[in-house]
Amino acid sequence: MNELLSAINAVRATARSCGGTAMPAAAALSWNALLAHAAAAHSTDMATHNFFSHTGSNGSNMAQRVDAAGYVWQALAENIAAGNASVAATVSQWVNSPGHCQAMMSATYVHVGGACRYNASTQYGYYWTIDLGKPF
Repeated sequence: MNELLSAINAVRATARSCGGTAMPAAAALSWNALLAHAAAAHSTDMATHNFFSHTGSNGSNMAQRVDAAGYVWQALAENIAAGNASVAATVSQWVNSPGHCQAMMSATYVHVGGACRYNASTQYGYYWTIDLGKPF
């Protein structure tokens, strides 16, 4: 997912307004395999069970999924998206959503992991998740 990491870091490199909130440029994130594992699990769940939510089909939340993946954190955020086949369209969707934009731009986070899963028989087809974190 080098393309995803590069696109997110390109967004972070430029100060921007996220829903009227001024966000300064932020340092580049590093890819984290544990966060990627948690994100992949959630995207797979959404694509397998044909739903779109931060709550998993088993009732799990972001923190529970990240804990299960083994990432020890002090701060977390999660962005999800559905329907776009490309990294560029998905990251643009997040930039244009104030809360998702703020999460991507926050200097608090130093790691990111993400995944996209596809299932042609679902409502949206493509299901994206990124988990952003700051470890202890």
